[in-house]
Amino acid sequence: MLVDSERISTRIDVEVLAELGWSITQDEVIERFVGKTDAAMRLEVEERLGRPLQVEWDGYAHRYVDAFTAELEPVDGIVDALDAITLPTCVASSGRRESIEIKLRLTGLWDRFERRIFSADDVEHGKPAPDLFLLAAERMGAEPTACAVVEDSPFGIQAARAAGMRSFGYAGGIMSAERLREADVVFDEMRELPELLALSRPRGGSP
Repeated sequence: MLVDSERISTRIDVEVLAELGWSITQDEVIERFVGKTDAAMRLEVEERLGRPLQVEWDGYAHRYVDAFTAELEPVDGIVDALDAITLPTCVASSGRRESIEIKLRLTGLWDRFERRIFSADDVEHGKPAPDLFLLAAERMGAEPTACAVVEDSPFGIQAARAAGMRSFGYAGGIMSAERLREADVVFDEMRELPELLALSRPRGGSP
């Protein structure tokens, strides 16, 4: 949970889905899709509307990029948190690699993670399957049980639990603390994350 993109993207999702023929609220978009891959979302929308959407879907990509360019910011407190965390970190996101790079570059975070990014492009099954987190742990040379996952969606929390990893649910964004209740820790101030990680760190392990 590095950038405050979901607030922007779910707003545009509502607009795009209405144009495609599905009238849906932002809260419904958050509940149904946040944390899932773009491909999983498209398949669900296709099933709902009863037609293939690949060409139409791709045609809306610029709208998201334009909004991110104009509005996207790092999550409040994340830079301070990253500066204070001394353990190895990486990005394991349901987004496409191209989208992740755009967001990290726009917010000045790319250099912190350039060679430690794992995306939906790298696995067959996205969240809530554990595949992405298990791949990230393997590539980082860490045992899953020694890893911590910071997530802002129930699907991400489920994936962390399935991978055998500790989960930290960030409720300072668009997702309520109640919907993140399955996380091992729920918090809403990103500057508290380094201390939370230190307090929950298993002996001999690392997030």
